[in-house]
Amino acid sequence: MKEGFETRDILKEATALAQYTESLGYYRFWVSELHGVPVFSFFSPEVMVAHLASHTSRIRVGSGGIMIPHYSAYKVAENFRLLEGLYPVRIDLGIGRSTGGVHIANTALKL
Repeated sequence: MKEGFETRDILKEATALAQYTESLGYYRFWVSELHGVPVFSFFSPEVMVAHLASHTSRIRVGSGGIMIPHYSAYKVAENFRLLEGLYPVRIDLGIGRSTGGVHIANTALKL
């Protein structure tokens, strides 16, 4: 995380960036899932995708990779199906097989 910034500051900055990206005419904005990496705040991409979609009007918003080893694939699909219902034709789902973070976070996620 940036020095002197709190999580809410990073989230506001990401929201402003998505809005700016949309204003430039880009078609997609992606967030990724990372755990235990303080530079990034997107350890729950489905929540961030919902937030960004609610603060933009046209741009597609998606996850650059939900780390399937940590979740029920069915639950991930249902979450994104709901997001698609809320924001039709604007939600993208990317999945991955990586553990998505540093060793200590991966260990905690397995508990």
